[in-house]
Amino acid sequence: MSRSKQARNRRGFLIAAVIAIVAGVLLYLMARPLICTCGRVELWHGALDSGNSQHIADWYSLSHVIHGFLFYAAACLLMRRQPMGPRLALAVAIESVWEILENSPIIIDRYRTATIALGYRGDTILNSMSDIGMMTIGFLFAARAPTAVTVLATMVMELAALYVIRDNLTLNILMLGWPIEAIKTWQSAL
Repeated sequence: MSRSKQARNRRGFLIAAVIAIVAGVLLYLMARPLICTCGRVELWHGALDSGNSQHIADWYSLSHVIHGFLFYAAACLLMRRQPMGPRLALAVAIESVWEILENSPIIIDRYRTATIALGYRGDTILNSMSDIGMMTIGFLFAARAPTAVTVLATMVMELAALYVIRDNLTLNILMLGWPIEAIKTWQSAL
C-alpha cells in the first residue's frame, strides 16, 4: 500500500471514530439516557421486555452485525479504489444516522404502532454506541471472511433471531415499512 493510501486509510479510521463520538453527543443532546433507567448495565439482555435496546447487547445486536456485512458489500461496490478506512467511515456514518433517526420520536412511535415493540422507548446512548460497534464488527468480519462465510453467518443470525424472538432484520424492515397484521399477531404470540 502506498504512503498516500496508508494515510487515507488511517484518516478514514480516525474519521469513523469521530463520527461515532459525534453520534453519541447528538444522542445526548436529544436527551437519550446514557444507560438503562433501571440503573444496571448488562452485557447481554436476552429477554424480550423493556430492557431491549437499553444495555450493551441483545438479540437485536445481530441485526447491527448484519448491517456491517451489508455496508461492507456496498462500500466495495461504491468505493473500489478506496482503502478500508474511508469505507468504514462511510459505514459508521450511515449507522450513526440510523441510530439518531431510530431514536427520534417519529421512528419510536412507528416501532410502537407497527411492530411488536409496544413498549419501545428508544435506545440508551450505551446501546446505540454498542450498535455502531456491532456494525463495525460485522464490517471488519466481512472484510476478512470469504463471502460464503459472511452469507452463511447472515443466515444463521437471521434464523436464530427468528427462532428465539420471532423477529430479525428482515422482519424489522418489513414491519417498519409495510406492517402485516398476521406477522404482528404471530410475533406477539411469543
